[in-house]
Amino acid sequence: MTRGISTIGFDADDTLWQNEEFFRLTQDLFFDLLRDYAEPDHLAQRLLQSERRNLGQYGFGIKGFMLSMIETAIEVTDARVPASVIQQIIEAGQEMLSHPIHLLPHARAAVEAMGEDHRLVLITKGDLLDQERKLAQSGLGEMFDAVEIVAEKTPQTYIRAFMRHGDGPERALMVGNSMKSDVVPAIEAGGWGVHVPARYEWEIEKAEAPVDHPRFRAIPDLSGLAALVTGLRG
Repeated sequence: MTRGISTIGFDADDTLWQNEEFFRLTQDLFFDLLRDYAEPDHLAQRLLQSERRNLGQYGFGIKGFMLSMIETAIEVTDARVPASVIQQIIEAGQEMLSHPIHLLPHARAAVEAMGEDHRLVLITKGDLLDQERKLAQSGLGEMFDAVEIVAEKTPQTYIRAFMRHGDGPERALMVGNSMKSDVVPAIEAGGWGVHVPARYEWEIEKAEAPVDHPRFRAIPDLSGLAALVTGLRG
């Protein structure tokens, strides 16, 4: 194994496969459905407020997003939103839940390369059934030694995951697109955090990069992961 690192954690959505892009497309449809009631910028602000407010109840994922869209539609129309619009929002959410998985560039090669000398753990948050569906469709499931589908990603999440499936966070590295969920808490847990930016970034997942921390790294895409890990000295 690479010196000091025995376990590699991978995020799933927008790290291994596309995700936020489909949320953006559905959000654009939502704006179009309610164009007679509010401007897109106002709708985006109200929808984000609903999502923030509802995370504690609905968690992360498509179902919570769909419920937040319905709630926002009711609010901005003073409960006058037509049932046909509600139906179209539900149908859009159902389409998202059945949308085929599209792996991001270099995802399969990166997972394969890391799996040669490291234990691999998929650590993702969101709806259990949807995350399991996406993993199954991705064709990557058998490459991972363990899968953790969690409600939230905190330092304790990573401590537990890397203690359970590895040699602890000090010898673990987490790879993901979210600074807030994948990188910062993994570093706070004592591990390495590698940021791989996605095309789109959800406002709720934004955080400052810990650029001065010795265990922070950033690469433009997954093609550079193998060389980065090889070069690290824990």
